[in-house]
This record gives sequence, C-alpha cells and structure tokens, in this order.
Amino acid sequence: MELLIIPCLFALIALVVPSNFMRQYALIGGAVSLILSVVAMVSFDVTGFKTIFDPHMVTSFGLTFKMGYDGMSLFMVVLTNLITFIILLSNYNRTLATNKSFTALVFLMQAALVGVFTAFDGLMFYIFWEITLIPVFLIALWFGSSERKKALMKFFIYTFVGSLAMLASLMAIKASAATFAHEDLVAVTLTAKAAYWIFAGFFLAFAIKIPLFPFHTWQPDTYTASPMAGTMLLSALMLKMALYGMIRWLVPLAPEALPDMTKIVVVLGIIGVVYAGVLAIKQSDIKRLFAFASISHVGLIAAGAILISHDNWSAVFIQMANHSLVAVGLFLAADIFEQRLGTRNLNDLGGIAKQAPKFAFMFGVLALASVSVPLSSGFIGEFMLLKGVYSYNWLVGVIAGTTLIIGAVYTLRAYQLSMFGAPKASPFADLALNEWLAFLIIMVLILVFGVYPQAMIDFVGPSIDNLIQTIK
Repeated sequence: MELLIIPCLFALIALVVPSNFMRQYALIGGAVSLILSVVAMVSFDVTGFKTIFDPHMVTSFGLTFKMGYDGMSLFMVVLTNLITFIILLSNYNRTLATNKSFTALVFLMQAALVGVFTAFDGLMFYIFWEITLIPVFLIALWFGSSERKKALMKFFIYTFVGSLAMLASLMAIKASAATFAHEDLVAVTLTAKAAYWIFAGFFLAFAIKIPLFPFHTWQPDTYTASPMAGTMLLSALMLKMALYGMIRWLVPLAPEALPDMTKIVVVLGIIGVVYAGVLAIKQSDIKRLFAFASISHVGLIAAGAILISHDNWSAVFIQMANHSLVAVGLFLAADIFEQRLGTRNLNDLGGIAKQAPKFAFMFGVLALASVSVPLSSGFIGEFMLLKGVYSYNWLVGVIAGTTLIIGAVYTLRAYQLSMFGAPKASPFADLALNEWLAFLIIMVLILVFGVYPQAMIDFVGPSIDNLIQTIK
C-alpha cells in the first residue's frame, strides 16, 4: 500500500515545503517512490499476485476496494515511478520546479496512476481514472501557454464524454455481477448485443485517452499548449493507462464482442499510424511534430492490444515502456529548443550540433530509438507488433509497416533541420547537468532493453498467460 500512500504524502507535504528547497524535495520524493517500486519488483514472484489492500467487505452497491498487483500491474507501476522521476529531473532547472502547487500536482498524478494500475475493482479503477484528469488538467491550465484554454476545453469535453461512456458500461455489466471485483465482472457471460454496447463504452474512453483516430483531435493542441512536464505526463503516462485498460478491462469484460469489434479497432489504429505520420512530416513546430508522432506510434500499440496472444500483449508492454522513454526524451529536446532560443519552429533552427555536441548526440540517439533501429528498445516490440498485425491480416500488416518509413522521414527531417546547416539563432548552450542526466538515464534504458528485451517479456509473461486463460 506504500506504493500508493507515499506519493500522496509527498503531494501534501509539498504544499508546506519552502520554495527554495522544492527542487531537491521533488527529486527526493520521486526517488523514494522509484526505489520502493524497484524493491517490490525485485522481490515479486511473477507467477503470483500480491494483494495490497482488501478489507474483505462489499458495500451495498458492490464496491470491494480490492487493490493489488500481478506482473503487468507492477510493471506499469515501476514505469510510472521511473518516468515521474525523469520528469522531475528534467524540470529541475526550470522555474516551475520551485512551485509548490506544480510539485504537489505531479505527485498527485503519480498516486492516481498507481491507483489505476493496482485497482482490481472496476469502480476503484474508474475513480482513479477520473482523479488522474485533475492534476494534469490543472498543470496545463495554470502553467501552460496563452493558447491553453481553448485546447483544454476540447480536452475536457472529450474526456468527460469518454468517462461517462465507461461508467455507463461499467454499471451495465455490474447489473449481472455480484460485485465490482475484477474476477466477478470478467465471469459475466454477455449476449452479443450487450457485449457490443459494453465494449463500445469502454473503448470510447480508452480511444480518447490513447488517442486513436478519429478521437485524436484534442491531443496536438493540448500537448502543444501544456508546459513540458504536463506534456510528458500526458504522452508518457496518461495514454498508457488506456492501453493498459484495453488489456486488463476492455478485452476480458466483453470478449463476446471481439469477433466483430477487433477489425474496427485494428483499422482505426492503422489509419492513425499512417494519417498522423503524414501530418507529422508536414509540421514546422517540433513539439507539435512529436505530438503527431505519438499518435502514429500508439496506433500500432492499440492494434496489438486488441489481438489476444502472448506475443502481441508482451510487445504492447515493451512498446509502452519504449514509447514512454522516447516521448519524455523528445519533448525534453523540444523544450530545450524553446528555452534556449524562444522558438520551436524548425525553420528558425539549424547548426546546433556544432554549438551543443552533447545535446546533438543525445537527441540523435533518441531519434534512432524513435525509428526503432536494431539494439534499441523499440526494435523488438515494433517487430513483434507488426508480425502480430500481419498474422491477423497481411494487407493491414503491410500498411502498418509503412510506419518504419514514415517515422524515419519525420524524425530524421526534424533532426537534420535543427542540428545541421548554418546556425540561424543566437549561441546555443549545451546540456545542463540535470538535462544530461535525464537523457543519460533514458539512453541507457533504451540500450539495455534493446539488447535484453527478454527481461520485460519474462516479467509480464505469466500474468499475461493467466489473463488469457480467464478470457478463454
């Protein structure tokens, strides 16, 4: 339970910590949660399940409060705490790092995400799902750019509609279950018609958060208008709870709908891969370019998440980790451009490699990881996902494979225009220590998991097999 309580305590204490100590406090808080989750991971039996809270009581409307973790859940908790620490480290030399409200909101977001990944009661999952919206919305509203209000209004409307749809589906399936406990909801046998409606409600909520085409239109504006840390939270963590939700909740609760709905989800995901990738090529704002790139990458992950198999779901978890690491690094790079030069426009950049060789090297590694070159963490995951989609339908698989070409075009274009050519801006300072450390952590993990992805597969594998057995 300390995995959930610790970030809550750090969020509360942040409100009274002196501003001149806030940077160090935030790093300490992030490090404590990360260490606790790594210790839990090292001592965890991947074939089992650990209950962290279960009062063995059921409320009058079926709430059980059950929380715990298997390999998939703990993997996501560790990923959440790792990315949170990197975000706080990246933000260390920014003015925002001294703000009490900002630091408290980041820890609140962390706690809510841990709640999402450890909830094994449907209503608890929904409650934590809703709580995550509050801190990330306030971070964007209070600390975002001048264009934030219009973007956030669209973001709120989209997520509100999706949340209502998920709640309606949850209540509908609960009508046939004893409690909201995961095992009770999964045990319900649905008619095909009921399964379609329940699937649609959950899918709408998840598709908006991921986001999948055509539910993506809130994302580029919101990512662009949010401060660096807010964009990182949205891209590296918030969308992952939707991908996780597809595997943990959507597929097991309404498997009767899969014969017809799988095709729809796969097609939407692959349309997003191509559509968002082409739009990314056309962007001049590098932050907006990375926002569309994110849509393109997660479209393939969502397609894999709906295709039930050990390999497909293992690849989903690998790619969630890879996408989180790469997204944090790329949005940090975009923020460095803006902090140093006051612009993110590729037409105003150039010649930075000579002025900032450390940054050029780190950004180059991230660019290669983004296009999933061999020995990077994204290579095996993307290969497995493409294989899974190809096995489902060879034509869809071929179209999905264009992500390798399109991704290389927009990523290498952004790198070339910003790093090479004649300098177009004032002198560009190389990486500060905290930025260098953040990039180094990301780079090391990308290489480690690229060389040995089996570590991730072995950790989540048993819990994936257990979940597939409950579906069958």
